[in-house]
Amino acid sequence: MEIVRSQRQLAAAAAAASGGGSGAGALPTYRVAPQLEVRLEEFELFAIDRLRVLKGISDGLSRGKRPEEMEKLVSELWKAHMRHQDPAETLNKDIISHFVLRLVYCRTEELRKWFLSMENTLFRYRFRLESPESQRLLMSEFQLPYKALPHSEFEAVKDKLSQVARSIGQSASVESVFFKVPFEEVPDLVASRRVFLSKGYAYVAMSQVVSLVVTQFRCNISKALVLTNRKWTATIKEQEKDRLTPIVEALSNAYFGPDYSQPNDATEISPKDIDQLARTSFPLCMRHMLEKLRENHHLKHGGRMQFGLFLKGAGLKLEDALTFWRSEFSQKVGSERFDKEYAYSIRHNYGKEGKRTDYTSYSCQKIISATPGVGDHHGCPYRHFGEENLRAALNNMGVGGNALEGILDKVKNRHYQLACTMTFEATHGVSCDTGINHPNQYFSESQKVLQAKNQTVQSQLST
Repeated sequence: MEIVRSQRQLAAAAAAASGGGSGAGALPTYRVAPQLEVRLEEFELFAIDRLRVLKGISDGLSRGKRPEEMEKLVSELWKAHMRHQDPAETLNKDIISHFVLRLVYCRTEELRKWFLSMENTLFRYRFRLESPESQRLLMSEFQLPYKALPHSEFEAVKDKLSQVARSIGQSASVESVFFKVPFEEVPDLVASRRVFLSKGYAYVAMSQVVSLVVTQFRCNISKALVLTNRKWTATIKEQEKDRLTPIVEALSNAYFGPDYSQPNDATEISPKDIDQLARTSFPLCMRHMLEKLRENHHLKHGGRMQFGLFLKGAGLKLEDALTFWRSEFSQKVGSERFDKEYAYSIRHNYGKEGKRTDYTSYSCQKIISATPGVGDHHGCPYRHFGEENLRAALNNMGVGGNALEGILDKVKNRHYQLACTMTFEATHGVSCDTGINHPNQYFSESQKVLQAKNQTVQSQLST
């Protein structure tokens, strides 16, 4: 994308980028970056508006909104931040903002995962709002190799399709257009038992084709993000270091507040503070690892990385970190072995060894996606604990009654971050409207709440 032509030229370029200008409604497929010039102020403002939409989607998902609520939310967010009276202008902004944010969010795995997830959700609900004709045109644009089920085969499985429809609360009358696709192409429909399966194939109704299209969309954007990252690293970052690079780097944090993965220079904790802070301000995942560390005087690599980087983000300095880990590990392996086998990795995490990379703490998304093995204690308790163990752990935090049952209900529905948010609210007595997305955010917000309460008490005592 080059970084000003006439409005007609802009619209034509955007239409081409949307998928070849096939007329498939106003929903682009973002296959090719538009060859047009963009003013720097538009480059940034368009991206910020789209970020507002994506952040709103992220907040909605973290609050466990139902599909129909998400559809309404996406429509309202789009209307508030992206829509223009001129449809051509809306299309221009849509295309430009997507490719700007693709550049912003291609740079790390964590950024790519978040952007891919939010863009995928946005595309899903926008697709559902398209007319049936536009949906068919979009299917053809993605060149999906599926044809409608022949009438004879449809009649052979019609009763089975009707049973599936009734089981998910739909009318017993079956739609007439179905597609027979490999079941792995529609994992969301299979997981929710919303399709009939036979001999490795899923029978997908026309009203469900959004799952097929979104799978292909996700694949395309995922590959594009990797390619964009290569271009960014190889040429763009250096060539644009005085113009675009500062904007790109600022945009990744512009709308999301502080970067909780980075240590706050104003905050510093010492080894002697850790147990008290764990009782008041650590999220459940970190409390659990500290308990296991105190119990076993050891954590495997995954636990050391997750917990060690969290402590770094909370304000534990390198020398204090070495003191903390040595005091525990030396009880099991001795100080000499600790210095030989474990101290290097701690210094490495602080950017003092190897490539001198200053590593940052793990987000909730990364922790939830972990796969702890036998003897591991890292990961997300809301995902990786059994119900009995999770109930006991929450009871130990002082969570019970309706709050506990509400958290367990969210866990059953796989809303792990929402369960963590509800735990924060139950233990702190305040609302957390933004949701918990990072363990260090939990810690930081907890400290703010406790400090405010202490100030209130001090003020009352002084009067």
